[in-house]
Amino acid sequence: MAVKVAVTGASGYIGRHVVSALLRRGCEVTACDLRPADFPEGVRFSDADIFSGAADIYDQLGRPDAVIHLAWMDGFVHNSPKHMAQLSAHVRFLNALVDAGLPKLSVMGSMHEVGYWEGAITADTPCKPLSQYGVAKNALRQSMLLYAAGKATSLRWLRAYYIFGDDARASSIFAKLTQAAERGQETFPFTSGKNKYDFISVEDLAEQIAAAALQDKHEGIINCCTGEPKSLAEQVEWFIRDRGLNIRLAYNTFPDRPYDSPGVWGDAAVIREIMEGE
Repeated sequence: MAVKVAVTGASGYIGRHVVSALLRRGCEVTACDLRPADFPEGVRFSDADIFSGAADIYDQLGRPDAVIHLAWMDGFVHNSPKHMAQLSAHVRFLNALVDAGLPKLSVMGSMHEVGYWEGAITADTPCKPLSQYGVAKNALRQSMLLYAAGKATSLRWLRAYYIFGDDARASSIFAKLTQAAERGQETFPFTSGKNKYDFISVEDLAEQIAAAALQDKHEGIINCCTGEPKSLAEQVEWFIRDRGLNIRLAYNTFPDRPYDSPGVWGDAAVIREIMEGE
């Protein structure tokens, strides 16, 4: 019998890829979002208002075996007031799922919960977020880990890092670089590019999210990442070559920000074990 999975934010940048990854695993998928999208055949669309505060929201979603909560407004605008303004709505929705006895709940987290850090981020790394987005995600994680403790719901907090791919839908440096090349720009203003980060394609991230959400062995914070730090310059130069873009980087146009870590990445031990176990 197929596993029933509901995905919130399914029409979004990551959501579309997660839906496809779940279908490849034979799941019965309900795509939940404010707007319909051109989902693959067989996907059920739900426009249920997950932030209505309805106690029966789990029933409205079809009582799935698992929920992957990706929905989040202004995810690319890190100091948007919407992050904290909508935090309580996220808490009410997720608490209602726990109260209804949802077996598996996966919530999208972010490295921005951590704030400044040098080296590998583990599940035990202390968090001191430096943006409204990071503060809100961190608070949601703390609240949900407390609320789900001792209850029937298995909670997985899936912490993402730097994402590239499907760049027409993104607002990352890779999307901006692609747009600049399409406009005919010959150079792209850049920093020194020396800082190192954990880059993952949105397709690979979606595979990790689907695998982590469906497995039964690991709970709590799970880093969805490569675990392999690369300099920003190395990654962007690779991206230019890979996409065949006719543009070059104008190094040191912008200074490196003093609050950016010289190197930060995710500890990938758990997600590697999950992916190898599929």
